[in-house]
Amino acid sequence: MRKASLQSIMITAAGFLLSAPLPASDVDHYEGKKAETLEEAVTNLREYNGRLETVLEKEELSAEDHAQVHRLSYTLENALQRIEKELPGIAADLESVHLASERQESETVRMDGENYLKQVDTLID
Repeated sequence: MRKASLQSIMITAAGFLLSAPLPASDVDHYEGKKAETLEEAVTNLREYNGRLETVLEKEELSAEDHAQVHRLSYTLENALQRIEKELPGIAADLESVHLASERQESETVRMDGENYLKQVDTLID
């Protein structure tokens, strides 16, 4: 008899928990658009920043607006993570150019300088 009572209580409790509103911390999570390259990251950052800006221009933000911002943030985070991952390499190229210029190593200045400019142009164009 006790086993049946405990089972009934657990079923009732589970039903109650499933029907209760979820706290804000229990929102859906999304994967977001991937950024496999620096170019993809910058493209996604520009596009999704524009979408975020559009939402933020509204006088009042609805529940759907908040949900949209939440979804957008995943792609923006992926883009920023890719950019952060690429920045050390860009900085290393610039440092190489700096040191090679002190030693007047033209080939290194040219090669690493061109690589640096290509990567930075992706960020600032």
